[in-house]
Amino acid sequence: MIRLFLRDVKLSVRAGGGFGLGLAFFLIVTVLVPFGVGPQSDILRAIAPGILWVGALLSCLLSLDRIFQLDYEDGSLDLLATAPIPLEAVALVKAAAHWVATGLPLVLAAPVLGVLLNLDPRGFGWLLASLAVGTPALSMIGAFGAALTVGLKRGGLLLSLLVLPLYVPTLIFGAETVRRGAGGLATDTPLLLLAAITLGTLALLPFAAAAALRVNLR
Repeated sequence: MIRLFLRDVKLSVRAGGGFGLGLAFFLIVTVLVPFGVGPQSDILRAIAPGILWVGALLSCLLSLDRIFQLDYEDGSLDLLATAPIPLEAVALVKAAAHWVATGLPLVLAAPVLGVLLNLDPRGFGWLLASLAVGTPALSMIGAFGAALTVGLKRGGLLLSLLVLPLYVPTLIFGAETVRRGAGGLATDTPLLLLAAITLGTLALLPFAAAAALRVNLR
C-alpha cells in the first residue's frame, strides 16, 4: 500500500496533472476575480472566503479523472483487483495520493492567495484549518466519482456532474468557517460539521468506490 501511494504521488508530480495544474488554476481564479469584481477592498474582503474555497474545489476537480483512468487503460487496475490488497484500501490510498499531490499544495498556497483577495488577517488560520480538514473529503468523493466513470470514454464531464453536488456541503461549511473566523465569530459548529463530513466520506466511500470498481471491471 505504501508503494502504491508513493507511485501515485510520483506520477502526479511528474506528469503535472495534479500538482502543477491545480496550483496554476487556483492562482488564475484568484487573480481574475479582482478584475471582474473591481478593486474595492471591502467587496474583496467579503467574498474572499467563498472565492478561495470555490477555487480550491475546482482545482481538485481538474485531476479527478486521472485517479483510476490511467491504471484502467494500461491494465494496472486489473492487477490491483486481483492483488491481495482489498479494493477498498486501493481506493483509499489513491484518494490519499490525490490529496497529497493536489489538495495539500492548495492548502499551503491558500494563505498567499488570500492576500491577493484582501482576506482579513483573522481568517488566515481558519482558512488553513478548514482546507486541511475539508480537502481530504474532496479527494475521497472524487475517487468515488472516478470509480463510477472509470470504464467510460470521455467520462470527465459526467464525473464533474456527479461529483459537484456532493461537494456542496463541504463548500458551504468550509467557506462559513473562514467567514466566521475572519469576522471574529465562533467557528466551532461549521468546522466540526466539516470534520464530520470528511470522517464520514473516509469511512463509507472507500467501500462504495470499491463496489463501483468491481462492477466496471467485470
